[in-house]
Amino acid sequence: MDMHVPFSSTPTIIQLTQGSQAWLDYRRTMRNASETAAVLGKSPWMTPYQLWLNKTGRANSKTTAAMQHGTDMEPAARAAYESQTGEVMQPLVLQAGPYSASLDGMDLDGKLIVEIKCPYRGTESALWKEALAGNVPTYYQLQVQHQLYVAGAEIAHFWVFDGSHGLLIPIERDEAVMETIRTGWDEFQRYLDTDTPPPLSDADTRVRDDANWNSAATAFAEAKRVVDAADAVLAQAREALVGLAKHPKETGAGVSVTRFWKAVSVDYKKIPALKCMQLEEFRGKAREEVRVSVI
Repeated sequence: MDMHVPFSSTPTIIQLTQGSQAWLDYRRTMRNASETAAVLGKSPWMTPYQLWLNKTGRANSKTTAAMQHGTDMEPAARAAYESQTGEVMQPLVLQAGPYSASLDGMDLDGKLIVEIKCPYRGTESALWKEALAGNVPTYYQLQVQHQLYVAGAEIAHFWVFDGSHGLLIPIERDEAVMETIRTGWDEFQRYLDTDTPPPLSDADTRVRDDANWNSAATAFAEAKRVVDAADAVLAQAREALVGLAKHPKETGAGVSVTRFWKAVSVDYKKIPALKCMQLEEFRGKAREEVRVSVI
């Protein structure tokens, strides 16, 4: 599949119902507009690592009350938008190469799209206050630019609806932002192709200060200190024994020192016949491991 789709490419309509299982399965394979902010590290809800977990099937996104509220309110919000603007908008799932966009609405000419937001707290929400000032948060701007890219549309209307009234902010195409989006997805795709997780960010860290955690952490830190001290004594004693042993095998006082030869692993990078081969397909699936350390 060609990853470098021209910005003016003609999209394909995907006949899927938004929210259906088929739609969810389809989204897992695509570069979706709602995921772009996460790919670029600009989402307040999802990190690149969390998105990688979702895209590789290791985790599933859960529908929150705010998300369900937005879904439930969308038809009424679209009707209010159409009433105010006189536009007739059709919800669509569009695809351009590996890029997908689930549009809340597109006009018949394909020049205008609408992105609907129905904040859970209505006029008390931060989004409503931002829109009232004529601002669109960066993470939503990225989503809309991705949608404009896929749809090939000229302009988007960002429509924030509180249940009764709406605020409309026009967003024009920005080719520079679209290039940033494409570059970001190309880089993220490598993590998917190699089944390698992106680096953890500060947002992936949860600070714990509850009693159960503090008790377990204190016990671990103390045990670690005891083990480290014992390891140091053990290493010193081992070094003394190895220094005393002169024969292939020596034993006494319940301890044995044996010298033996062990074959080293094959350095496959030095095999000429393998230099032109793609060996990644033979790599096993990444597995999660846990590291506990004392800070």
